[in-house]
Amino acid sequence: MIKDRLNERTLTPQEVRTILKADNKEIVDLCRKAAIRPRKNAKGHTYFSYDEVKNLRKIQAKVKDAVSTAVGVPANVGGGSIQGNSAAVRSILTSLQDLETRLSNKIASVIDEKLEGMDDVVVELIRCKTDNETLKQKIVDLNKEVYQLKNELSSYKSVGLGFYKKKEVYVWE
Repeated sequence: MIKDRLNERTLTPQEVRTILKADNKEIVDLCRKAAIRPRKNAKGHTYFSYDEVKNLRKIQAKVKDAVSTAVGVPANVGGGSIQGNSAAVRSILTSLQDLETRLSNKIASVIDEKLEGMDDVVVELIRCKTDNETLKQKIVDLNKEVYQLKNELSSYKSVGLGFYKKKEVYVWE
């Protein structure tokens, strides 16, 4: 079917995707770079001419060569290039994993340093809390003693010349 369409010199977007082995986004980018505007037929369907597709294919090859040159991978698409790509990818992945490991270790050591003194602080806080509870109980006991002493003091009545007589306290039985 594609060969028949090539003779007519017009191709549908689906055929262009098949020929270029690209998705719509990549085709739109290639059209923009090649300054090609797809046309529409009388039914409103988009189509490309054979020459436009040839130009798109040339632009696609140039873009792939530019990308592979920028990455440092050979431009040929033979079997050695694929192995070179996978070796480069493996090298990059290994570098990223090493970087991640180093960062994780550094962050862990910083956190450990910061938390190292926290144990002493926690122990001190627990000791202070225990001391506070002990002092609160002592205050309660002293308040009871003050109350009892005031009651006993109020049971004495002055009789003169610095003498005091204890009032009788009635105990209800």
